[in-house]
Amino acid sequence: MAENSDCEAMAADLLSQFQRILDSDPLIDEIGFIHPSQITKLNEEAGSSESATNEILGNKSSDFWLQDHKLGISTQILHPLYTVARNTFMAAIRKYRSFCKQDDQAVAGNFLCGLSNSFNIVESEVMKHSRALLLLSCDFGTAWNSRKFVLPKKQHLSMYLDELLLSKLVLSYSPKSEQAWSHRRWVIKLLVQKGYNVEEILKKESELVERKAEMSKMNHRAWNHRRWLVSYMSREQVLNELKETRKWAALHVADNCCFHYRRRLMLKMLEESTRTELSSGLSIDTYRVWKEELDWDEMLIKRYIGREALWIHRRFLSLCWMRHFASNLNTYEQEGGINNDVLFFTENESNLVNSCSFILDNNFEDYHAQATYSAAYLLWLIKNCPKPHVIKLDEKLRACNLKTLLYKACPERYSLWDSLMDSIENSD
Repeated sequence: MAENSDCEAMAADLLSQFQRILDSDPLIDEIGFIHPSQITKLNEEAGSSESATNEILGNKSSDFWLQDHKLGISTQILHPLYTVARNTFMAAIRKYRSFCKQDDQAVAGNFLCGLSNSFNIVESEVMKHSRALLLLSCDFGTAWNSRKFVLPKKQHLSMYLDELLLSKLVLSYSPKSEQAWSHRRWVIKLLVQKGYNVEEILKKESELVERKAEMSKMNHRAWNHRRWLVSYMSREQVLNELKETRKWAALHVADNCCFHYRRRLMLKMLEESTRTELSSGLSIDTYRVWKEELDWDEMLIKRYIGREALWIHRRFLSLCWMRHFASNLNTYEQEGGINNDVLFFTENESNLVNSCSFILDNNFEDYHAQATYSAAYLLWLIKNCPKPHVIKLDEKLRACNLKTLLYKACPERYSLWDSLMDSIENSD
């Protein structure tokens, strides 16, 4: 019994130390969980110079390390620290709920008797303990929701900005935390409602997403957050984002998340163009953006062999081109130097497929993948191309002996190729 009490007291002391560290440095921007031996080594490397942790706690800690706004927590204490943080938070939230359930008239009558101060203290406890818990367990939904319940009652802008710092700190060790990204969107909505500078938010969020995408590949949650921000962007900001993300996408051609984000930007631009230019047709600037994206994607396909994300992106670009540009009656050949004829477009796409259909090295799998993706793209194009131009593509399909190519490049999917080819022949 006494042993349990000692363990509980030690855990409570760890939580107290943890919260003192968090309060002492509101600019902590990174948190990590490290082996105790690493903390010892860091202390040895510091030598005679006192670390920030020692100054705060008054002793040479082997459980925490704080320097240059970077916080390290020993993995040895994680379990007891999490347990006491969870229990303390749950006790605080139960007390908070009991306050909220009191009759409104009774509460109003007792505000002058000190109930208001007590309620504020309980709210502060909920915020303090939920912060500690979330930094140890980022997917604890009740802790995030408790903060959503308390914050709207406050009118201090600094508190909302602190929430962005908290979620950013969580993302420093868990860049794919859906709860943290979701909470961040919730805070941004409140900031926008209060008239906070949207351009500043967009700039900082875009930079944050790119950093987290570098930390964790295929980070769909981070890019989904950035896609959500597109609804707040002006046309100029959309064009700027397309320009800024092009370099990142070219360096990460296997990461479909960034290309998905670019598709969201282009759809936003297309929607606005369709709405504002309905009577006169799409502007030459919109055409030019699409044409540049098609040319850029083609360059990447030829440079980086066998990258499926590039072919998926091309399907989106081609479908929009055929629906919104090639089918448009306005002609921009002379004005903008862009040929929007469907026949010209399909001819160019079939030439691209032909150039990517050769398996140069049987031992190099990327060439097999490139041939498969190009052939599948041609099949897709035939299924989606306007009827009058399907015959031309079908001739290309037979000329390059597509079935033989597919069987050679990817024999394990022969049943799929058979069904696709049969469906095309039947549709004819």
